[in-house]
Amino acid sequence: MKKCLLGVLLLLSILGAGGAKAAGTPAEEVLPLGGLWKGKLPLLGGQLDVTISVVPLSNGKFFAALDVPAQKVSRMETELTVRGDSVLMRMPGADSRFAARFDRTKRELNGTWTQGQEKSTVRLYYFPMPTVTGPGTRLTPPYREEEVTFNNPVGRLNLAGTFTIPAGKGPFPAVVLVSDVGAQDRDGTIGDYHLMGSLADYLTRRGIAVLRYDDRGVGKSGGNTNTATTAMLVSDVQAALNFLRSQLEININRIGVIGHGEGANVALLAAGKPLPPAFVISLAGYGLTGEQTLLQQLVDEQKAQKIDPAKVQAAYERQRTMYDIMRQTGTPQAQAIVANMMRQDQPNLDAKAAQAQAAQLLTPWRTYFLSFDPIAELDEVSCPVLLLNGTNDLQAPAELHLTALEKELRSINRGTVSKRLPGVNHLFQPPKTEWTLMNGEMLPLFSPAALETIREWIVGLGVKK
Repeated sequence: MKKCLLGVLLLLSILGAGGAKAAGTPAEEVLPLGGLWKGKLPLLGGQLDVTISVVPLSNGKFFAALDVPAQKVSRMETELTVRGDSVLMRMPGADSRFAARFDRTKRELNGTWTQGQEKSTVRLYYFPMPTVTGPGTRLTPPYREEEVTFNNPVGRLNLAGTFTIPAGKGPFPAVVLVSDVGAQDRDGTIGDYHLMGSLADYLTRRGIAVLRYDDRGVGKSGGNTNTATTAMLVSDVQAALNFLRSQLEININRIGVIGHGEGANVALLAAGKPLPPAFVISLAGYGLTGEQTLLQQLVDEQKAQKIDPAKVQAAYERQRTMYDIMRQTGTPQAQAIVANMMRQDQPNLDAKAAQAQAAQLLTPWRTYFLSFDPIAELDEVSCPVLLLNGTNDLQAPAELHLTALEKELRSINRGTVSKRLPGVNHLFQPPKTEWTLMNGEMLPLFSPAALETIREWIVGLGVKK
């Protein structure tokens, strides 16, 4: 029997397996297939334990994957089609299919397993999906995972992170992950969503090593994010690249950087320095200056709230004046002026609170970011670049930011590829209709289309033409 696979107890593993299809059943009649389906597959001389994991999506479709533990491989794409009580599962990678009838009373799948010319009667029994969202619950991934610390001699600090190495024999291509604006942990945690953790897991399972690290001042990393400018963060990426170059399992010629938001701009800056990465992937990188970016975000946010256009314009002008003061005035004087503006806007705000809020605005990072022009140094970038944005990105709209980046890069770099992903937002989540359902709740996920686009492009760079 060809090697069958799965290992899909973790939701992200299932997402990586690819989309399964459900058709012919209205949303209110979708079969309760979510969970683990386990049984015995007869073979000459014995049986194989098989498990098919199914996760329902909020739009009535499913993600599904097959596991045959005895084969010691995991994750096989499984297409799932539902018509009434009939369930068809197809595993093209194993030249197999399972046509079954769902028994509502016993909650079983009874049918015929076909592989090539061989047919067997198989019964699969339902088991609930193990809970993996509880505190401290984590399943062991099918790859090596190491807690690491590496030194940034320029910044005179140590950074802590997680280094994941694929199963099998290297050397492997590798990437460094760089987060967006603000102090973020190595997983890019936002509530139940782990942007960087999801991306790292997906790529490592598919043969690409990943180093992700806590931002300065977060977790076990030294330093302070508020005092680190965008330019200063480049040395963190360079330190991470040097760490990977020192690892025996890594192909030193295929080490790249994937940055999200501001992290994409940091990655592009690193690509213009000595010892650049072999490639860069920009996830919603900014193409406008920092001031233009923040002002545009303010306008879009107020428009979304359906605020009167005249008030939106007034807020824009006032904020722009404040940013001009922050950029052009010395810090103590700027703090006093900004605090005064806040008290005028909020009469009930006392002087002490206004001073404190002004101080929070006038961090070294923000004053630098206001003047930061992400286009200025792109002429130094010669490595291949993949620019990705979602069409539902409200923080870095593709028509503004992606357009600016691709126009500049394509004029100087023939290795630039640009793609817009339909329905994807700034956090690279697909539309909510494609989110997973777990215990009746919708859980966010990293867009499967984005994940596969990233993997395919990296692998394609290593193919000789």
